Amino acid sequence: MANTHNVTEFIFLGLSPSLEVQRVCFVIFLLLYTAIVLGNFLIVLTVMTSRSLGSPMYFFLSYLSFVDICYSSTTAPKLISDLLAARKAISLWGCMTQLFFMHFFGGTEIFLLTVMAYDRYVAICKPLNYTTIMNRQMCAILVGIAWVGGFVHSFAQILLLFNLPFCGPNVMDHYFCDLLPLLKLACVDTFLIGLLIVANGGTLSVVSFGVLLASYVVILLHLRTRSSEGRRKALSTCGCHVTVVILVFGPCIFIYLRPSTTLSADKLVAVFYTVITPLLNPAVYSLRNTEVKKAMKNLWIRTMKLGEK
Repeated sequence: MANTHNVTEFIFLGLSPSLEVQRVCFVIFLLLYTAIVLGNFLIVLTVMTSRSLGSPMYFFLSYLSFVDICYSSTTAPKLISDLLAARKAISLWGCMTQLFFMHFFGGTEIFLLTVMAYDRYVAICKPLNYTTIMNRQMCAILVGIAWVGGFVHSFAQILLLFNLPFCGPNVMDHYFCDLLPLLKLACVDTFLIGLLIVANGGTLSVVSFGVLLASYVVILLHLRTRSSEGRRKALSTCGCHVTVVILVFGPCIFIYLRPSTTLSADKLVAVFYTVITPLLNPAVYSLRNTEVKKAMKNLWIRTMKLGEK
């Protein structure tokens, strides 16, 4: 960062210039962030304490919920505190740190969703070999690959930005340090770097999404030979995963499968993938999955019994 010149911090314009709107948003986002942390933590706790949720699918689900907590925590606390602040600023190093962890956890989530699709493929298409293939060691390896993949993706993004000079202005029309708004503030031509950044994020999104689509096409073709009851159970299980995949990949594709320019809708899309998606994930898996709902009920009963003692 030797060529950053006189810029040591960035100023956010935030979601709205209106103080009234900011106060309302403060209450809304505080409630949403609280729900994200509690909802995803409940899933992690339920999976960890329930014997009925010992399958690899729920093992991966607990990690997905943990990643959602970390992912939303990279932007939501700063957003909430800035809504009450007269001056919304972040240091240059704070900006880079926020960017790194946001893409680290975001990339890890994408890889985890791909791993979960592979788990469903093995469970449905190779049921007799499922326990052999998806043993504890394999599950741990796949989760490790997801974490490493997220790190490599994020490191590549930050490496492209690391030596960019920022000499003013330092006002960013956003509520967190995002890649494309940051490129607009650099003092050099960032066209090539913008293409590389979009290629990095776009490649990850497209390849992962393609793998997910291919796996579910194979699953659907395989289900043609199953009984109606077998198809219903399999589709119900996969339906939750497909819903989350759409929620995650929709915004990613919107951001990265276009030229490296900022649009007025980007902040709204950013709110969706940094706040709304991590909130909907636990709702989708808990409300549409009978086993998870039953395990949560049992956890509640055990907690109440402990409280009465």
